[in-house]
Amino acid sequence: MVIRTATASVEVDSLETAVAELKQLAARLGGYVANSGIDVGSSRLRQAVLELKIPAARFEEVLSGLQPIGNLESVNVNAEDVGEEYVDVSARMENARRLERRLIELLATRTGRLKDVLDVEQALARVRQEIERYEGRIRYLRAHTATSTLTVTAHEPIPIVATAGRGVMGEALRQAWRNFVALTSFAVQSLGVIVPLGLLAIAGWIGTRRWRMTRQRTA
Repeated sequence: MVIRTATASVEVDSLETAVAELKQLAARLGGYVANSGIDVGSSRLRQAVLELKIPAARFEEVLSGLQPIGNLESVNVNAEDVGEEYVDVSARMENARRLERRLIELLATRTGRLKDVLDVEQALARVRQEIERYEGRIRYLRAHTATSTLTVTAHEPIPIVATAGRGVMGEALRQAWRNFVALTSFAVQSLGVIVPLGLLAIAGWIGTRRWRMTRQRTA
């Protein structure tokens, strides 16, 4: 008994068309779309995520069915063998059922004190809880080995050139303008330090030159 799950990424020309084709693919193979989400915001990459539930026997078919939908970018498959756990849980459940039958027989023939009868009833309740837990786990294992899960992310190509204020080029131009403004602002702010230092340097040079000329005349 194997539980198979997979993830895939597909680049498509039209997101709406790809979503419709994925739903048709799942239905054609006897499966269905369990969960889905679509992101078509103007400032984000247009993409959709669909979780497909497919009969385990047709798992390979759904993977090959992705290729006609678009450019298949990646596929990751995970297989978990739960056969040993299934056998172990089944054995525990059978043991619990045998204990349940013995407790029922004991309860039917018990004629002792009331406390003894209550102890048997409490033990029987605990055993039945264990049986319900084992049955739930077995149902889970059977359901997930009978049906495989494929999560598909379909997205349109990243726009290189878009309308004004949108797309990669628009964002790049906005970032270049922000960098230019920041550089200009830094240069203007730097003048507040460079200009005073320059004036001090010129004044010092003039003073030094006059002092030297005065010494030369007096010498």
